[in-house]
Amino acid sequence: MRYGMIVAATAMLIGAAPDTVKLPDWMAGHWVEETEAGWTEESWLSPRAGMMIGVSRSGKGETLQIWELARIAPDEAGRLTFWASPKGRAPSPFPLVSASATEVVFANPAHDYPQRIRYWREGADLLAEISLADGSKAMRWHYRRP
Repeated sequence: MRYGMIVAATAMLIGAAPDTVKLPDWMAGHWVEETEAGWTEESWLSPRAGMMIGVSRSGKGETLQIWELARIAPDEAGRLTFWASPKGRAPSPFPLVSASATEVVFANPAHDYPQRIRYWREGADLLAEISLADGSKAMRWHYRRP
């Protein structure tokens, strides 16, 4: 019963029917940010089987500085969660905090950094931000399709 109530509450929060947790399909695709400081690429597969899978990498010139595997999928309780695996480490969970048709926010205040992960759309662009739970120490990316 508790599981069903959690799934229903999560579904209402993100506007989906109780039996289908809506994933942020507007994130799907290949995204790139190029600046003088370097480049970042992020790619998200379209939702399938209740999950989205993402990969990102950042660097300068031909030098890779960081890479990460990620997925967005329900946790054991049915709550939509961002699972981050920097450099292939064990995944850290960031449960859904809020969602709309163009924005999704995940947070884990117990994590060192980041504690909050936010994605949103502005027109055709995808924006991403990681920060502490209160929004401080933010790092942002402004992605465009290549």
